[in-house]
Amino acid sequence: MTGLMRALAVVWLGAGGAMAEVPQFGAPAGPTSPYAFAKSGAKSERAARAATGGAKVIGGEQAAEGAWPWQVALMIADAPVGPDGQFCGGSLILETWVLTAAHCVNWQGEDGSYADLAPGAITVLAGTNVLAPGQGDVVPVAALFVHPQYTGTAFDFDVALLKLARPPQGRFATIQIPDAAFGDMLDRQGVTTIVTGWGLTEGGDHPETLRQTQIQMLDRTLCNTAMLDARAAEAAKGFGYAVDVFGLAEDDAYAAWDELRARAPVPLSENMLCSGTFEGGKTACSGDSGGPLVVPLEDGTYIQAGIVSWGLSAASGTGCEETAHFSAYTRVSSFLPWLEQTVAANP
Repeated sequence: MTGLMRALAVVWLGAGGAMAEVPQFGAPAGPTSPYAFAKSGAKSERAARAATGGAKVIGGEQAAEGAWPWQVALMIADAPVGPDGQFCGGSLILETWVLTAAHCVNWQGEDGSYADLAPGAITVLAGTNVLAPGQGDVVPVAALFVHPQYTGTAFDFDVALLKLARPPQGRFATIQIPDAAFGDMLDRQGVTTIVTGWGLTEGGDHPETLRQTQIQMLDRTLCNTAMLDARAAEAAKGFGYAVDVFGLAEDDAYAAWDELRARAPVPLSENMLCSGTFEGGKTACSGDSGGPLVVPLEDGTYIQAGIVSWGLSAASGTGCEETAHFSAYTRVSSFLPWLEQTVAANP
């Protein structure tokens, strides 16, 4: 069994060895509520612990004032404007419609069931890159719509719309959404992408000013293979013990392992994009959820390809894996018909 276990423990290195071992072997078991996390005060406690850490955005930089004018912050309605009250991001796709992630506005109650947040529980801060009192315009949410196939226990179909009570005042812009054909063109390895947000930075700090980082599309199959092989390396530790306990012959052990691997679900579905870098260290993090992943076009404009959905957790179980090679994003073009139908049905 020594040779078998050695083979199972090898973690695949993609792109000719350019991609290092995935630091954490998979996505979280299910979404946790960013709203509940911020509401509990845990976010401010984490930021306080990190205040002396010299933190910076994970591989990114501070955005210039006025940049990314479609970016909005989802805020706890009864909290003052600031980093502690912000729990997710979003993007203005129409004057009164915000695109975000379903897991930002759907949370698990004490009885274990999942339900959408009440619209009055949240507000949207638009027209500013700074989370501070007096900055931007705080807009009430009139209604929210979570994709009907989103279950709350997984990240597939992780898309939602917020209808604002009124258009924001001040400086803002909307971002275009691609159709299916254009979405296919954007979903190709090497396409430049930019992710923005107020999420946690290196060291666990939570910034007041919007941050940005440039990454690139990665092949979904490559990302899935990397994650599944990393999971396999971890699973092999217990599998070898089980093989010994049951006294399986090596051929039977191989057959059992192959069946186990074949039944493992892929982490990234066709509704998701994979974006990051082969060298690692540039990624979205907690608080960025729901925000836009945009692609620069040749004419100087941008189009939104993805929504920040999930990433790799740190090995400690707290925060994000800062050396992660990629994060997963909802593939917006897959949901254009639902977005159009929802907007049309709720004038």
